[in-house]
Amino acid sequence: MDGKARIIFPILMAGVMAFLMTALITWLNLGFPPNYMALWLKAFAVAWPAAAVAAFIAIPLARRATAAIVAFLDRKAS
Repeated sequence: MDGKARIIFPILMAGVMAFLMTALITWLNLGFPPNYMALWLKAFAVAWPAAAVAAFIAIPLARRATAAIVAFLDRKAS
């Protein structure tokens, strides 16, 4: 992945994950009170930027770890 995709992908992935996780955690903690949507969107507004920063850090680490694991498994299979 290169160019603009290296920036757009982590932001979108973080948005999807933050959207789903904040919905679930808000529901688990509060149930469905009348102001559920406002509380959820407030949590999402905080979580998305934090998740995007985490994604920019985690994605390269995960790629390297995946490559190392696959290389190890390939050596074991040979």
